[in-house]
Amino acid sequence: MSSTLKIAIGLMSGTSLDGVDAALLRTDGEVVERTGQALTLPYDPATREILRVCLGGGGDVPLASRLLAERHADAVGALLARAGLGATDIDVLGFHGQTISHRPTEGLTWQIGDGARLAELTGIDVVDDFRSRDVAAGGEGAPLAPLYHAALVRDLGEAPVAVLNIGGVGNVTWISGEEIVAFDTGPGGALLDDWVLHRTGAPFDEAGALAAEGRVHQDRVDAVLDNDPYFKRPAPKSLDRDAFSVDLGNLSTSDGAATLLALTATSVARAENLLPEAPVCWVVCGGGRHNHTLLKALGERVSGKVQAAEAFGWDGDALEAEAFAYLAVRSLRGLPLSLPSTTGCSAPVTGGALHHSGTPGE
Repeated sequence: MSSTLKIAIGLMSGTSLDGVDAALLRTDGEVVERTGQALTLPYDPATREILRVCLGGGGDVPLASRLLAERHADAVGALLARAGLGATDIDVLGFHGQTISHRPTEGLTWQIGDGARLAELTGIDVVDDFRSRDVAAGGEGAPLAPLYHAALVRDLGEAPVAVLNIGGVGNVTWISGEEIVAFDTGPGGALLDDWVLHRTGAPFDEAGALAAEGRVHQDRVDAVLDNDPYFKRPAPKSLDRDAFSVDLGNLSTSDGAATLLALTATSVARAENLLPEAPVCWVVCGGGRHNHTLLKALGERVSGKVQAAEAFGWDGDALEAEAFAYLAVRSLRGLPLSLPSTTGCSAPVTGGALHHSGTPGE
């Protein structure tokens, strides 16, 4: 029997360092009622630079952890104001923190962010440290959104379905009934974003316009897919944002963009071979769904239809934040956050660390 629905806010800061995604969810960790209340609070340039220097484990980590708590508290305050709610209306915050290093083959994953400080700043209990328990149980600590994807897919009435998140890294969740398989597919948008930033100063390829003008150099794509050992590993498996480098030589800006986009799409197509059955539908979320050229390339390479999350009534920008609201409530109930088929852990495992707010009467 499910417990009473709780009101949770999920918080996510991705490897792009754009800002904090915050989303409000009603859930008991099994049933989900999406509220539609979500926002992104961009980082100021100074905070973004402090966080960027920490990627890979350098920089002033204590300062970055404190700033993360403060910026996330700002996002919580902004979301509460938008929703017309107060801190006492919220049962828990799911605080992912910022991943600064992910080395799954070494059994290491590192997310920073001061959960205790966030609880004090907001007056709301916080669950953080979602990944450590999974790693201790032999898992890779990622991806963690698959159980939330499965909860959403129950309402679609189609099977099997693949939920494809394209952030800095690509990851897929394959769902058919109670069966769930998940893993990172390969590069997402990180390589393309870095290329475009370096060549043009723009943070990303708007709608895939540059890639659409360029020519794919298939030999560069094949060199990565055929030679990098990651693509020969069985699932489940996961990646760090900077796991890949591509020799683009003296390619033009548009040709480089086209080639990197083709690498992302082709790595997803190859990942289809690791799934138990070809999906009838790919639901694309994350920033990559805004890249029309990428969606077209995916549609040409994979089985089943390819559609952005909004076609199913989902908010593709808020999905990961919603997932950590869902996982926070599951953590409070001691329910699994990961499965052997999603992270490689030895058995279904719960996780998360609870920080009480210290609010009088709590």
